[in-house]
Amino acid sequence: MKASLLFALLVGLAGASLVPSAAAQGPAAHGPAAAEAPNRFAAQPTPAERFEIKGMLVERHGSGPRPLVLVPGLSSGGWVWGQMVRDFAPGHSVYVVTLPGFDGRPAVDGDPFDAAKGALAELIASRKLSKPVLVGHSLGATLALALAQDLPQQVGGVVAIDGLPVFPRTEDMPPEQRAAMAEGTRKQMLAVTGPAFVAQQHQYMRAIGMVDIGKADDAARLTARSDPAAVAAWVGAVLARDLRPGLTNVKAPVLVLVPYYAPDAVVLNNITIADKLAYYRELMSGTPRLEVEAIDKARHFAMVDQPEAVADAVRRFLKHL
Repeated sequence: MKASLLFALLVGLAGASLVPSAAAQGPAAHGPAAAEAPNRFAAQPTPAERFEIKGMLVERHGSGPRPLVLVPGLSSGGWVWGQMVRDFAPGHSVYVVTLPGFDGRPAVDGDPFDAAKGALAELIASRKLSKPVLVGHSLGATLALALAQDLPQQVGGVVAIDGLPVFPRTEDMPPEQRAAMAEGTRKQMLAVTGPAFVAQQHQYMRAIGMVDIGKADDAARLTARSDPAAVAAWVGAVLARDLRPGLTNVKAPVLVLVPYYAPDAVVLNNITIADKLAYYRELMSGTPRLEVEAIDKARHFAMVDQPEAVADAVRRFLKHL
């Protein structure tokens, strides 16, 4: 496996060949002194309700007619959606989830992907959510696409923020090679624990996660609260899947938001916005009702780097449902 791909697998579900080397970003600022500084993600909206479903934490904000379900990505908690909640809770019922094993939550037994998909389905059924729009980031977007395939009549829409039905640059792997690669990577990741895991989170956030280094370091302090073994299990589970054959079953409209940060393109063979959009469209081929839109000046956490642009794109999407 190429080192660039392994690095991306270890610390996040971003496009492996679409990211720069972390070494170019300089050393991560973490440790006792940095940990005491105020965290930019600390001030979060207070939920109207908090409950659990199959180990998945759910926080409800607002009570509008259109339900939105916000699903974060690898190692992240509901804190990544703070601005989205402020933007959309006044007119919507916003359900923010934190997946088992992440952000200090205990892990669950078995395949975490299937467990989370079942918990999301139960959330829709138990709360009688009518045509909810699933907004997912990274692996949260992959989960949203999987659920839209399983529940084509119940899901009202999917917004995928830098998340895809198959891990980038593995799309041509035969099934047996994919399974072996997924299991091998899971086992490799199990060895990354303690200070090494913490350092890895900082390195990832600075190199791939966010443009603002201060926000990147604050986010890394929070993602480092995740269970390293659970993170390894999640990466293995996602790598093992290729959801592309089921995309034709998705009846709901799908919006894929593609972050692009021009300074990174210099070390990525000068990839353009058009190149990246075309690649994402290719991986989403077969989706009946698909929009693909770029979010400029943003890295993997586009909703943190460019919250207004992401919110505007989601509003346009919701308006035409």
